[in-house]
Amino acid sequence: SVRWHERVGMTVRVEILYFAALRDATGIASEYLDTDAADLSALYADLQARHPLSFPQKQLRVAVDGAFAGWGDALRTGSTVAFIPPVSGG
Repeated sequence: SVRWHERVGMTVRVEILYFAALRDATGIASEYLDTDAADLSALYADLQARHPLSFPQKQLRVAVDGAFAGWGDALRTGSTVAFIPPVSGG
């Protein structure tokens, strides 16, 4: 039997893109990440633990493979996930 902490096959590999202030905060434009996050919200929480990301989730947009997505959407291996902070106009 599989124990609860041995979630076999739950890890997905995604590419993360950081834009604008998020790129400034992380110091990188993108990275590949193996994660067991269940959804985009959990993925962002994991990224906040790795990087100094001060933006609350509610201020960000998230896109997967070029289309805006919901925070509760599941992750799929091979996806490109973009976190987009508010952009000031001027």
